[in-house]
Amino acid sequence: MNALAPFRRGGNHPPRVEVERRPDGSILLRNPYPLVTPPENLIAPFRRWAAEAPDRIWLAERTGPGPGWRKVTYGEAHELISRIAEGLLARGLGHASGGHAPLMILSGNSIDHALMTYGAILAGCPVAPVSRSYSTQSSDFAKLRYVVDLVKPRAIYADDMPVYEKALAALDLTGIKLFHSRRPHSAGSTAIAELIATPSGAAAREAYDRLAFDDVAKFLFTSGSTGMPKAAINTHRMMCTNAAMLRSMLADPANEPPAVTLTWLPWNHSFGGNSVLNGTTSWGGTIYLDGGAPTLQGFAETLRNLREVSPTTYSNVPAAWAMLTPELERDPVLAATFFRDLKQLAYGGAALSQDLGDRIQAVAARTVGHRLPFSSGYGATETAPTICNVHWATERMGLIGLPLPGIVLKLVPVGAKLDVRVKGDCVTPGYFGRPDLTAKAFDEEGFYQLGDAAKFVDPDDPSKGLVFDGRVVEDFKLDTGTFVNAGRLRIQAIEAADGLIQDALVAGIDRSYAAILAWPNVAACRAFVGEDLSVAEIVADQRILARIGEGLARHNADHPGSSTQIRRALLMTEPPSLDAGETTDKGYVNQSLSLERRADLVKRLYADPPGAEVVVA
Repeated sequence: MNALAPFRRGGNHPPRVEVERRPDGSILLRNPYPLVTPPENLIAPFRRWAAEAPDRIWLAERTGPGPGWRKVTYGEAHELISRIAEGLLARGLGHASGGHAPLMILSGNSIDHALMTYGAILAGCPVAPVSRSYSTQSSDFAKLRYVVDLVKPRAIYADDMPVYEKALAALDLTGIKLFHSRRPHSAGSTAIAELIATPSGAAAREAYDRLAFDDVAKFLFTSGSTGMPKAAINTHRMMCTNAAMLRSMLADPANEPPAVTLTWLPWNHSFGGNSVLNGTTSWGGTIYLDGGAPTLQGFAETLRNLREVSPTTYSNVPAAWAMLTPELERDPVLAATFFRDLKQLAYGGAALSQDLGDRIQAVAARTVGHRLPFSSGYGATETAPTICNVHWATERMGLIGLPLPGIVLKLVPVGAKLDVRVKGDCVTPGYFGRPDLTAKAFDEEGFYQLGDAAKFVDPDDPSKGLVFDGRVVEDFKLDTGTFVNAGRLRIQAIEAADGLIQDALVAGIDRSYAAILAWPNVAACRAFVGEDLSVAEIVADQRILARIGEGLARHNADHPGSSTQIRRALLMTEPPSLDAGETTDKGYVNQSLSLERRADLVKRLYADPPGAEVVVA
């Protein structure tokens, strides 16, 4: 049905790209559309929307297990941010400190988190949001101590201080001011209510006038999956321009209604904190905060929220889409609420499988009579984040799109691949305190090197866009010397398994064939067998293993080359570890590190004869 249903008519520009081919084989790509004027700084949107739409909801969050929501309008937000800035300045922070030592934020997403973020930025105090895994899921707090020593915060905010007491006890808090929302630190901390009680006045107004486009606004920490985290500098220029770049792809941005979205994506990541929070705020949209997460324990809250909130745009990581899709398929009431006002779907952080994309579109067609443009963005923490975007309706999942206005994308031949590099106002000036890493990150022309490979969907028609061609560092050779594109094979494995696996690790370095370690899609597996199995039961269930084997066998029949086949699979019970750096909060899995940590499972995967739990295709 969805193959015949039309796409919802969108208001985006059609895809266009200017191509410059150099004699050395490198290719430069530019977007010919003009860049809309970005906000003059990150606080300017609050001034604008407080004047133009003071009663419009900016943020909303649950007040508890009941149906209530706490809501803050743009008019209220502007006043609260100004008061917080005034209070921080009165306590010697921001411009008043004479330096740029940041406010570190330990908490998850909340209205108070957002108010503290923008209040600190207004005061001239950069923010450094830290993954909660560093402070609540770590056994030694090594990464937390490292980032504190690196950026040397003058203040730390946590919504509920007792939750973080153990982590804070591992730090030297000398000279660091503490702020809280609910319960204070045992040694004392200042409530955000005290900051809000500070009347806004001349200090906040003067602070606004001092904000410069190239001021540091955030330090965003990379996942640290191959070592300790790097503090990527994010300026007002980077984030304001990136919001404008995405806005520029609308055919009529001045008349585009404000967006409404629901999001759980963590603000310590660029996807959630820059693209969603700042991007939505820049153009006066409304954000409902989702206290759920794409986990077995957390996804029920996401479903509860989606039964009440009808977004106009919805963006998530593939792991979350994998959990949402079967729920939409089985629950027409949920689907009706979800699709009622939707104009656009989106994914980021990793490629979405074709199977999931097709299934989502089938539900949309069945529910509202049309398919929806399924956008995706591509970029990095260091690029604020989006440098490429799929802004047109397409049947194909897994594209990274075309460069946004203001971006110069350089594709450089490296072996058989094209290495992705970028210039533009959304690119970081470097890593705080690590000039050595900054120097390595840029090539001789000043292009930031992402470490990814890309290729044209159609080399004869570049306007059809680019597709991700794997992490350059994750590809490997079989013992025959044949290269395996691990990124592409991972996506194909997920598609081949008919929705029964959520993510996979591709093994096979120096072996005769590729194989996968996979995490089961628990909800899909339970629906397939019609039983409420535990994860341990799922990974051993022969019905599930047989179905995965059939899917892999079909894949192998369609891909006869040794580098494109998946000969074996083994399902895993242990999720990827945030603390060990296997994964980020948004679900990207570091292939090489995860395989190294799971060497015992790789050994079982390739054992001869294979055990009963190993799928042989």
